[in-house]
Amino acid sequence: MSLFSKLFGGGKDAPAPEPIEYEGFRIIPEPAAEDGQFRLAARIERDIDGETKTHHLIRADLIRDRKECEEAAVFKAKQMIDQMGSRIFG
Repeated sequence: MSLFSKLFGGGKDAPAPEPIEYEGFRIIPEPAAEDGQFRLAARIERDIDGETKTHHLIRADLIRDRKECEEAAVFKAKQMIDQMGSRIFG
């Protein structure tokens, strides 16, 4: 780990965001660190017939602030759920 990483807290895992319940789905923001920014990503889950179905939402958007990226991921996931519903799981 470099000196700058040690000084500025790099290399530490951020706490996992709490799942957000929306229309019977769970949205878990999962921003991915990339080149000093965060790629917009989230996991969308729903229990169907006793089985947990999962969809990984990954977009090209890069956002500097982790919290802002999490909020944007939740917004995009809600849009996708509104548009596709359970068809999201293919």
